[in-house]
Amino acid sequence: MTVGGTGNQVRPAHIRCMNKLGVTVLVTALLGLLVAAIWWAFSLWTSVETAPMPPELYVALAGGVLFSLVVGCGLMALIFYSHRYGYDDDAGNNNRR
Repeated sequence: MTVGGTGNQVRPAHIRCMNKLGVTVLVTALLGLLVAAIWWAFSLWTSVETAPMPPELYVALAGGVLFSLVVGCGLMALIFYSHRYGYDDDAGNNNRR
């Protein structure tokens, strides 16, 4: 037996089976929620009767989505850059005197 669970432990067969069953149940539940959300969104989208959108609004919608993607990707790139070059190492150092 090892301390902390980091070693070559041999687990009983019923534990391995329960782990596989738990993962299967979790994935099935999450996929079910995804399908239900997509179905709900599609049914709501098609049930609303409104006037057609002018082309200018489609351009504005596409521009907003593109802007959001650029900002999100840029911020993620800055996070990876900061982590790689150690700019955020001093921020987590709580052992200052």
